[in-house]
Amino acid sequence: MLLSMVCWGSWANTQKIDSRWRFELFYLDYTFGLLAAAVLFGLTLGRTDATSANSFFINLHATGSRSLLEAFAGGAIFSIGNILLVAAISVAGMAVAFPVGAGLALVLGSLLNYFVSPTGNPALIFGGIALVCVAIGLDALAYRDLEGEARSTTKGILLSIGGGIGAGLFYPLVAKSLSGPGHLVPYTVNVVFALGALSTALPMSCLLMRKPVSGPPLTLRDYTAGDLRLHAWAIANFVASYVPMIGPATSFAMGEGNTMISALWGVFVWREFKGANARVKLLLAMMFLFFLLGLTSIALAPIIK
Repeated sequence: MLLSMVCWGSWANTQKIDSRWRFELFYLDYTFGLLAAAVLFGLTLGRTDATSANSFFINLHATGSRSLLEAFAGGAIFSIGNILLVAAISVAGMAVAFPVGAGLALVLGSLLNYFVSPTGNPALIFGGIALVCVAIGLDALAYRDLEGEARSTTKGILLSIGGGIGAGLFYPLVAKSLSGPGHLVPYTVNVVFALGALSTALPMSCLLMRKPVSGPPLTLRDYTAGDLRLHAWAIANFVASYVPMIGPATSFAMGEGNTMISALWGVFVWREFKGANARVKLLLAMMFLFFLLGLTSIALAPIIK
């Protein structure tokens, strides 16, 4: 879960490394990379015992249509939310988009996942969620109070909220596809999920190319004009949720700890709050503290009964 948290909190750096590659083009590469990685993991780690009922091809053949539809729908919803989150990064930066967007996703996803599969200490899970909500509010206040040219319009906040809603609604569908008769296992659900993500990434990217949130419109010709290095930057936690002790609510919430990781990148590496006054710096420090307390509470939920 910790490795998942670090990866989820760091992947967006590849978008910021080269400012020439607009997020609409980046997201197409990201989705292709998601599918390629899912297939690669399925054919390797998913087939350590080719005769097992949980082996990649056997499970994919034996699974029920309900589980396939749930995983596919989860990927489709995730992609809509995620591309809005990437748009928010391009407008407001990682230090704002992730705490607001992914933080909201953590709250929605953890609540819904707990009702789907109530595993873990509810006081610690809901207490951790409340602390994360406080952290989201502190980050939004810091963004509002940011002075100078770095301050953007409310567009970044609204895009972050839209992305957070989409990213928070997808995981319960994935959690359901991992349980019940004819269920999928993590490596097969990953592939079906990635196919669902691709189904909405293509039309969403094309729509945002024609109606961009910032900058001039783009065409597919702009995408094909990119060199191999630009495409390669975009090439990200379902395994942990399959462990019975952990459960999807805790797994999802810990994975969404990427919020704190990405905020660290945004504040200390990309200097998105450079020149902030003392009040903004205090709000950011309190945001990190409440996120850390909330994530610690959630992480202890499956251990402390």
